[in-house]
Formats: sequence, C-alpha cells, structure tokens
Amino acid sequence: MPIATINGVKLNYVQLDDGGGSAREDLVMVHGLATNMAFWYFRYGLALAKRFRVTLYDLRGHGRSEMPATGYSPDILAADLAGLMDFLRIDKAHLMAHSFGGVVALNFACAHRERVRSLVLADSHFSAGREVQEREAWSLSQKVQPVLDRMEAGLSTSDPYFGPKLLTRVAQWQLHGKEVPAELVELVSPLLGRTGKRTSAAWLELIKTTSAEAEMMQDDGLALDRLRKLDFPIIAMYGDHSPARLSGARLLEIWPHAEFRRVRDAGHFFPTLRPEEVLSACLRFWGGEFAQAPRRHRRGEARRSHFRSDRIFHADNGWHFTTRDENRVGPFSTREEAGKALDHFIAALGA
Repeated sequence: MPIATINGVKLNYVQLDDGGGSAREDLVMVHGLATNMAFWYFRYGLALAKRFRVTLYDLRGHGRSEMPATGYSPDILAADLAGLMDFLRIDKAHLMAHSFGGVVALNFACAHRERVRSLVLADSHFSAGREVQEREAWSLSQKVQPVLDRMEAGLSTSDPYFGPKLLTRVAQWQLHGKEVPAELVELVSPLLGRTGKRTSAAWLELIKTTSAEAEMMQDDGLALDRLRKLDFPIIAMYGDHSPARLSGARLLEIWPHAEFRRVRDAGHFFPTLRPEEVLSACLRFWGGEFAQAPRRHRRGEARRSHFRSDRIFHADNGWHFTTRDENRVGPFSTREEAGKALDHFIAALGA
C-alpha cells in the first residue's frame, strides 16, 4: 500500500474508486483507537467506492503507519488528516469517522470547516460528553461494573476515559490467555477474533512506548461553542448501550440541523456488527432523504432534534420490527418480509 510522509510521519493509506475514471466527490474515513483502516475497508470502503473516491488511512501509531514517540493529541492527528488531504489534492471531502476517529474529524472540521462537505459521526465521545459520564450512568454500567470488579480490572464505568482504559486491560488479558467475559465482548470487539492478539500487542506497544495515552486523554479541544459553528450536513449515530451516547445527548442541544440516529440494542462497535443498517442510513443521508423529511414534534413542544430509528432494522443476522411499545418482533429473512409482518401487525391492531 502507498505511504505518504505527513508532518514528518509515514502514514499508510489507500484510495478506492470504482467510478470508471469519472470525477467523484471524496470520502475520507477515519478509524478509532486500537484499530486500523481495515475497520472500514471490507464492509464499507468497497461498497462506498461505487459512489465516492474513498480514502482510508491508518492513524499514526496504528496499522502500518509509523509510530513516533509523540504527536497523538487530537489537534496533531487532525493536522495529519489535513496534510494527507493536501498530499492527495483533496480540497473538500465528506468525512466518516468512528469513536476517537470522530474526535480527529471534529478537530479537523473546526479548523477547516470550508473543507468538509458532510460528516458521518459514529459513536464518538468528546470532552463535554465525558464530563456528563462522571455524573450520569450509561445504560449498561450496572451490568458491566460487577464483571469488572469480579475480574479485578481496577476500572470504573464512570471514568470519563473508561473506553481506552478498558482496551488496555483487555489487551493485557488477551496476551496472557485470560478469557474475556461475554459481557465485555461488544465493548472491545477489535481485540478479539482471529487477529485479536496481534491487535492487542500493537495497542500495548503504542501505550507503553509512546506518549499516546497521556496525549489522547487530555482535553480534546472540542468545546461546545466550537462545535456549534459546524453548519454542514451531519448525521450522528450512537448505540443504545454505548457510554458515548452521553456525548450524543450533548450534540442534540447544539446541532438542530443534524440527523440523530439510534442503533437499537447496540454497543460502541456497532459499525462492525451492523454494517447493513449503518450503510443504509448513510446512503439515505447523502441522498437527502432525512433533510427533506418533515421534522415531527409534539404539539406545544419547541422544535428540537431527537434520536430516531427505523421501525424495521437489521440485527443478529435477521430483520426485525418494533411495536409502539418498543417490543422487538422477528427475525425475518428479508426486509420485505419484516415489512409485510409490520403491516399485518398494524392492521390487526386497528381491527
């Protein structure tokens, strides 16, 4: 894969374009911590290359990019993104980012708002939202904390940087052959599976040999007054059971123009587990469907953003629909079957 030297650091990148040589708008995808460009490549990059010229890259210290001793703060990583776009002659791009990659993308957007066409933000946690986490529990904290205590992990779910610290602890367990409890699997899925030990070793090398941990856990510079100025199209997607959802709640307050989507019964790494649902929402967003749809609100209430979701959705290798009381019905083998079942349910309810 090609290498670009950006800000003195070698960054690994790849571009995908299935457009037959015609000019395409650019989409740059940014992965989160303890992963690499493969997070996006197979499930998203190849599919989205039919619509965009897609650029994937490894953040410094990740994947096949160089691992310098310093330079891991969000503003420096955002400068890397800007430098890579300059190198590739990308003047303006759509951005799609997950987790800490969203912190990088938001820092880039705050500094270069004119270079962003749109932003897909997937479960990104930022400083203002982390402050909330110290005061408010996220939905799975009562289930996860006893597991951590039993494992003597020395972690608290109320810690604003619980996510990165959990990655480090699980990486240590992986390399010592310690089984990861089922309750934690969805929170740390990149460290598991066929490449889990290699990914764990790479993450621990980054944490132990560089200043990345200290730099990534400092204030990320994303004050609400800076974020409020981002007026380009935005879709923010958050898992029901993710601690990052607390950051999503803060964004609701400042982005009245943005589309907010909840991913039902999902955790932090839903892009890897629910790609069909995420891709569907993104394509509808870029196609303008959400912008054209009327914003419903209850009579007497002020107009404001809400987390929305489709009544028909894909999860656990099947299609489901939800009733008015949020009960899940399914699975069905196709979306069409789920739709017919929903129609039948509504008709029977009316009768």
